[in-house]
Amino acid sequence: MLSSSDFASASWELVIQVDHPNEEEQKDVTLRVSGDLHIGGVMLKLVEQINIAQDWSDFALWWEQKHCWLLKTHWTLDKCGVQADAKLLFTPQHKMLRLRLPNVKTVRLRVSFSAVVFRAVSDICRALISPGLYSRTMTPTYDPINGTPASSTMTWFSDSPLTEQNCSILAFSQPPQSPEALADMYQPRSLVDKAKLNTGWLDSSRSLMEQGIQEDEQLLLRFKYYTFFDLNPKYDAVRINQLYEQARWAILLEEIDCTEEEMLIFAALQYHISKLSLSTEIQDFTNESEVDEVEAALSNLEVTLEGGKADNTLEDITDIPKLADNLRLFRPKKLILKAFKQYWFVFKDTSIAYFKNKELEQGEPVEKLNLRGCEVVPDVNVAGRKFGIKLLIPVADGMNEVYLRCDHESQYAQWMAACILASKGKTMADSSYQPEVLNILSFLRMKNRNSASQVASSLENMDMDPECFVSPRCAKKHKSKQLAARILEAHQNVAQMPLVEAKLRFIQAWQSLPEFGLTYYLVRFKGSKKDDILGISYNRLIRIDATTGIPITTWRFTNMKQWNVNWEIRQVAIEFDQNVSIAFTCLSADCKVVHEYIGGYIFLSTRSKDQNETLDEDLFHKLTGGQDFYSGLGLRKMGSILSS
Repeated sequence: MLSSSDFASASWELVIQVDHPNEEEQKDVTLRVSGDLHIGGVMLKLVEQINIAQDWSDFALWWEQKHCWLLKTHWTLDKCGVQADAKLLFTPQHKMLRLRLPNVKTVRLRVSFSAVVFRAVSDICRALISPGLYSRTMTPTYDPINGTPASSTMTWFSDSPLTEQNCSILAFSQPPQSPEALADMYQPRSLVDKAKLNTGWLDSSRSLMEQGIQEDEQLLLRFKYYTFFDLNPKYDAVRINQLYEQARWAILLEEIDCTEEEMLIFAALQYHISKLSLSTEIQDFTNESEVDEVEAALSNLEVTLEGGKADNTLEDITDIPKLADNLRLFRPKKLILKAFKQYWFVFKDTSIAYFKNKELEQGEPVEKLNLRGCEVVPDVNVAGRKFGIKLLIPVADGMNEVYLRCDHESQYAQWMAACILASKGKTMADSSYQPEVLNILSFLRMKNRNSASQVASSLENMDMDPECFVSPRCAKKHKSKQLAARILEAHQNVAQMPLVEAKLRFIQAWQSLPEFGLTYYLVRFKGSKKDDILGISYNRLIRIDATTGIPITTWRFTNMKQWNVNWEIRQVAIEFDQNVSIAFTCLSADCKVVHEYIGGYIFLSTRSKDQNETLDEDLFHKLTGGQDFYSGLGLRKMGSILSS
């Protein structure tokens, strides 16, 4: 028989391993504790027994068997479930980590191994990306060697701190890799291969330590979600460059498909960017003509008060422009050859109506296509004078596929811009319509061929290997001189671009590719006997035949009513409007990864473009957690495929 006072005084021995900062081996320390002792008290007793004078504030207890941190210092051992058999480690929460950036450079820095990955990525971005070249104040960081506070203008690269002056290395592209190095890198050949690239994304709602990441391990830091907020050339030099580098490697390693004509445009832009980056005459971005922001705001206010037309003036809703012209249309059907038929098309609001001829415009159309929420894909070959628009229009059971064919560049740019805006629910009255037309025309001009005489004089002066700027498969199709001539031919159209503008054009061209923004996973749909590919984009899910690569069904996020995960059978279930439901298990990654992609895109759709908006971390975890950075980047394991 024991009294309650005996229970209160009952104690037992707890063995804790200690990571001594100056010793190679961990040492065991034995403490006598009781179940009502809180975690903070355990750490206090531990530090007193170690009796080494140093800053222990970053240390915390890690529970090896449970694979979790004991960070709630006010909880008692009984509440945490810690008993005498628990294996605890007293270790720093911040440890060294090597991060391979999109430009294939590796940085080594101290990262929190106890905070969730969402927060860790935010801290990494604050240290490496947010300051850029033009911040008037930089976030204080810590020295990577000893963890002591560094000056406010210091960050790090590799193993050495960099001053603010040298931080610009993150904003400049790296020299091109040799063709031999490119050939040795992993290049996906199928959608299944591309799905393998997305197996290693870390869970944003768990810490690095909880996911088995070791100190000084190497991870990939990549832009995970393909929804980019406004890129400002003046303040976003680092982000623009890292985006350019991620896009460049996606093209070179064929992680995203493009035509040979598009490959040469990308090659010309890379060649131009490489030349400018290596030049000693690179102008500082800050030399651009600057207008004081307050003065600019006052000028806009003055224009508005005087009744002038400001850039963002809303159009009269009764004065929405329309397009009307002859275009050719084709609807793909089985066993029917591809043949376009001419109709009279009228584009108004967010819809296209077409008639047999112009005279019948006031009557009933042959068909009216509502483009709100549709997919708009360019189908262009400038050299072949082909200016097509592919429309994938959502219906209850998938997508209707419609092809339009224009006669020339100007017509194509107007109709393409109208389709793009309509897909977002905007009309041609929107202020972004004319800039979109000009952007499309500018991209088409880059594809125009120049005369051989212009290229001949530059051919001898090309001091870089042309095979460095195209994928290995493309390089094999051409002799070196022939490839150089074609790159220089395309380069004539971009030769006058400033450095940052060329990078932005590269990013825009990347975004215009049909496959842009699609992340692939190998899945098995409920009720199916074969594996399929699931493509996830910023606004939709696509079921794709794994063998043929042909899309089967598309579901829009805007039609999604709810989604959840059955964690017992690792199955994602999604319910859409019109009583459409799907369920699938993910075969190439954990279902949490897929669930987080869906929730992450929905989270981004709730954010405004206000640069001062604080990240709502709680909302992110609610949308991605599934059972209860945000910076647009994520951490991914290197994996055997990516180790090269």
